[in-house]
Amino acid sequence: MKYAPLLHIVLHEPQIPPNTGNIGRTCVAVGARLWLIRPLGFEISEKQVRRAGLDYWPHLDWQVLDNWDALAAELATPLAAGRAWFFTKRAQQLYTEVAYQPGDMLVFGSETRGLPPELLDRYPTQAVRIPSRPVVRSLNLSAAAAAGIYEAVRQIGGLR
Repeated sequence: MKYAPLLHIVLHEPQIPPNTGNIGRTCVAVGARLWLIRPLGFEISEKQVRRAGLDYWPHLDWQVLDNWDALAAELATPLAAGRAWFFTKRAQQLYTEVAYQPGDMLVFGSETRGLPPELLDRYPTQAVRIPSRPVVRSLNLSAAAAAGIYEAVRQIGGLR
C-alpha cells in the first residue's frame, strides 16, 4: 500500500458486480481502501465490475479475504478501538450521529441479506442506519456506501 487509506470500506459478501464497481470508484475518489469478503456473487474479472469502475479500477487499493475472521486479523486496530461502523436498516443510531475519524471501517452487507445478525450482535453500539421512508425496503448498496463514505469524509475534512 502506497498510502494510509482515509477509510476502510468493507463489503461483506457482495453479490452484484456493478455495485462493487461503483463503490470501488468512490473509494478511488476519496482515498479509501476496499475490502471484499467472500463469497462474492461474481468474479472480480467480470466485465460488469470493470465497466462500473471504468478506468479507475487500476487505481483502486483493494483486497479480497475469505471471511470476517481474516478481515478482523488484518484490521484489528480499528475493530479493537471501536472504529468500525456497521450499516444496517435495523440500527437505531443514524449514520450522521457518529464522529468518524481517519482509518475508520465502514461495513456494508450483501444486497439481499445485509449484514449477518451475529456480526451485528457482536458490535451493537457500532450499528448505524441511513434513514428512509418505510415504503423503501432498502437502499441500493452503492448508494448507501456513497452516502456513508461521503458523510465520513465530510466530517474528517479529507477532501477539499
